[in-house]
Amino acid sequence: MAHLRSRRRLALAVPVVLSLTASLGFLPTAASAASPRAETATRATDAPSLAYVVNTRTDRRTIASVEKAIAKADGTVVITYDRIGVIVVHSANPGFGAQIRKVRGVQSAGATRTTPLVAAGTTDDGAADYLTAAQAAKVEAASAASPASEPLEADQWDLRAIGADKAARINPGSKKVTVAVIDTGVDDTHPDLAPNFSAGQSANCVGGVADTSAGAWRPYTADDYHGTHVAGEIAAARNGIGVAGVAPGVKVSSIKVSDPHNGLFYPESVVCAFVFAADRGVEITNNSYYVDPWLYNCMDDPDQKAIVDAVNRAQLYAQKKGTLHLASAGNSNHDLDSDAIVDDTSPDDSTPVERTIDPHECFDVPTQLPGIVTVSATGVQNLKSYYSSYGKGVVDVAAPGGDRLYQIPDTPSKNGRILSTMPNNQYAFLQGTSMASPHAAGVAALLKSEHPFAGPAQLQALLKAQADNPGCPESYDQDGDGVQDATCAGPKRVNGFYGSGIVNALRAVK
Repeated sequence: MAHLRSRRRLALAVPVVLSLTASLGFLPTAASAASPRAETATRATDAPSLAYVVNTRTDRRTIASVEKAIAKADGTVVITYDRIGVIVVHSANPGFGAQIRKVRGVQSAGATRTTPLVAAGTTDDGAADYLTAAQAAKVEAASAASPASEPLEADQWDLRAIGADKAARINPGSKKVTVAVIDTGVDDTHPDLAPNFSAGQSANCVGGVADTSAGAWRPYTADDYHGTHVAGEIAAARNGIGVAGVAPGVKVSSIKVSDPHNGLFYPESVVCAFVFAADRGVEITNNSYYVDPWLYNCMDDPDQKAIVDAVNRAQLYAQKKGTLHLASAGNSNHDLDSDAIVDDTSPDDSTPVERTIDPHECFDVPTQLPGIVTVSATGVQNLKSYYSSYGKGVVDVAAPGGDRLYQIPDTPSKNGRILSTMPNNQYAFLQGTSMASPHAAGVAALLKSEHPFAGPAQLQALLKAQADNPGCPESYDQDGDGVQDATCAGPKRVNGFYGSGIVNALRAVK
């Protein structure tokens, strides 16, 4: 599976944003619009090839000159996003990266993977626990006691934890607001998702070029369920079927970015997704993944630096066009404001090599990019989930992501994870910061519904202002062995476990 945010993920603190911006002084701060020049799209036919991102100035003369140099270096242009200066290239030339970096006008360039292309990452924690017919009947009986509830809502402790059940009676969200799920695809035929699905804002961005043909945005197989689960958490309709989303009145779209062969989320696909979302008028994106193949992209490596540059240009472009991005903090229980973190998972498309990185110099993308809201996970007791990464000045807000070990709800199924939609009209429990981010995205969608003219920065400020912060716990010894399992730093108002606090849907609509 790709690196979904039920997978491990880093967040961005204010100091990190500043250092990142400084490190990338060449990044377009006013991310100019990106119009993909699809007429340049051609696929390399000679194997083995690698994919590259080549980042340039945005004037046409420079781009044309660089494209000629790409051809001279045995590269084939897949697509050029000229207004952000990102060119996706395939090349079988092993020296392509080093050669193209010397070209005038090229600001950074590097390979987006460590293994050759073949013909043709998320953050949930653990396998899906599908709801059985017997369990469903039990939940439906309990839900029937509350006439306003959806049939399976008695198991949705997460909605009640942030007041989303009450918020829906006041304002379920506006149909003019769309949250794009950048993920493994969404099964829009699911009866809980079909009423709120926006096909016109959906695509398959795998490879870097948006395919908007009907159904291209759907998951490859039922095993690619991550995006469908996330979509239900955001906007499952209150239609008398199954579950409800945090913002059951808003639209949800699908931008698929997972590779069909290994499930990974490569940079060129994510660049395409951000640009597509912006150009299709999406107000909010949910990013429950990290960009493969590096868990952390270090600025002293030319390939990793180019990845940070390319994805940052795309997400800044979307922000400039009014899109707010939310991303999961990761499931490693790492302190993202620490001096050093051991990464033994990268690169994940070949053979990982253990390395120790400084999270202030090596960035989880897109989570640690400027302006992106980083979300940690909580359980039913409003305590940080045991797996959730954290960090003072890194985490912006927290939201329910589930905790199957230490925070068990008094619900019919007694399941501490998050119940949501799955492909083929099914429902299942999952946990992870992958599940926390869409809860926060749903609340952001409610805020956008209430404040339609609020831009990304204003929405982020509102999201933080309405959050409830429980403050750092006196002890965080979850397994009772006498050793603290994580250390929460900071005062109650803003701290490492919860950022500005746990999002609150009821406050958002009031």
